[in-house]
Amino acid sequence: MAPGREGLWKGLTKPPDLLILGGGATEAGVLWEATLRGLRAALVEAGDFGAGTSSRSTKLLHGGVRYLELALKERDPRQLRLVRDALRERRVVMELAPHLARPLTLLTPLFRPLEIPYYGLGLKLYDLLAGGRRLSLSRYVPSQEVKALVPGLPPTLGGILYQDGQFADYRLNLALILSALSRGAVALNYAEATGFLVREGRVKGAVVKDRLTGKEVEVWAQAVVNATGPQADRVRGLLDPELPPLLTPSSGAHLVLDYPLQVGLLLPKTRDGRVLFLLPWQGKALLGTTDLPAEATACPLPREEEVAYLLEEIRPYLGDLSSRVLAAWAGLRPLVGKGETKRLVRDHLIVEEKGLYTLTGGKWTTFRLMALDLVERLARDLGLSLPPSESHRTPLLGAGPRPPLPLPEGVAEHLYTHYGTLAPEVAALGDRPLLPGLPYLEGEVVFAVREELAQRPLDVLARRLGLALLDQKAAERALPRVVELMAPLLGWDDGRKQALLLEARRALPALC
Repeated sequence: MAPGREGLWKGLTKPPDLLILGGGATEAGVLWEATLRGLRAALVEAGDFGAGTSSRSTKLLHGGVRYLELALKERDPRQLRLVRDALRERRVVMELAPHLARPLTLLTPLFRPLEIPYYGLGLKLYDLLAGGRRLSLSRYVPSQEVKALVPGLPPTLGGILYQDGQFADYRLNLALILSALSRGAVALNYAEATGFLVREGRVKGAVVKDRLTGKEVEVWAQAVVNATGPQADRVRGLLDPELPPLLTPSSGAHLVLDYPLQVGLLLPKTRDGRVLFLLPWQGKALLGTTDLPAEATACPLPREEEVAYLLEEIRPYLGDLSSRVLAAWAGLRPLVGKGETKRLVRDHLIVEEKGLYTLTGGKWTTFRLMALDLVERLARDLGLSLPPSESHRTPLLGAGPRPPLPLPEGVAEHLYTHYGTLAPEVAALGDRPLLPGLPYLEGEVVFAVREELAQRPLDVLARRLGLALLDQKAAERALPRVVELMAPLLGWDDGRKQALLLEARRALPALC
């Protein structure tokens, strides 16, 4: 499992082939791809791994029904290619991490006669684009079956059932990093690149500062990759403040509702032309997403108008759900280009500037293709001879059949869908419930610190256990015990414990 933090810092002193800035999905994918191809790779993240957009997605592995509709309406081959690639990668991710990703059945309810052929044929094309990697064929279901699946809906003319994928984004992000660490890579959270090392006019490394201790180290490398998502333009500005921006960030807010669902809902008609998802998620319902222009801040909060928009759009279908909100959070999409955010293609871009390689854009489902493109580009530019990629068939840490656990079914299921085959190791560290009535164990907190590089209480509650993304009041109740469990492992005295408890309570709404 993961080496200690001091060992990882020492690992930075040996110049890597590749230094990756950022710790989200794209960066983790590059680390994994580069490591599998035999490169010595190091990753540094200014906050916690996946603390930004990569833990705040709609939790869907999907091609994008909306992007398919745009591709057809605007005759845009880029949108069509993105949908095709994402649909095929959807299955790849499920095979690499079956404990973290699985098929999800969704329903598109139909209310007007013309919607029957429109969405029926559209989702058949969605099936066709997936080719042999499709999950199951879409099909029409009559109104009685729709009512049985989602009793709260108003009367329908039936619906279209189809399948996409669902995954624990925060755990997949971490699994990529831990899998790379297990093969000799270096990855550090709370390690910020504060400036570039330049030799003969070319970027050859970065100054990296430990945000926990204040110490700095110069990290020299053959290549430096800026894959910091919505922060990519800010990082480019460290090299040259005059560089024109590449991105138009947009905000995607989500709500978690205390509302049980058998299937997910795809609601294709909203006032701004987007689709709306209401998805079953760990016994609750996940509602999203919005699409508003936004500033590229490190810790975005869902704006009041975003929360109001989501609740207003779901009201005609299921009534007033405002009293059922358990959590609200927002992420930023790094959209490449300029223009109306809902029309920008979610494709990725690689730009080289004075030796700094910026990889940006894209979406969670295509993270592996983005990483593959970047590593292939580096191999060409640097004259490297690399073996063929194996990332499409190399299982991630924890992949495998569910192990037997002498625990209640809900707890065992939670452990498997977070840790896979490592679940028994987690339970062995402490099977006492973290909170009564919930499946989280105290052993998970210990495991997060010892094996998963958690340094702060919200690292554990948001991006290791996922509780803060699901129920923020429950996460607040768990905070004191989490701090008590972390303290002896990280050497916190009483003053430090109190300070971190207060800091976590203030940071909980933004989850970072």
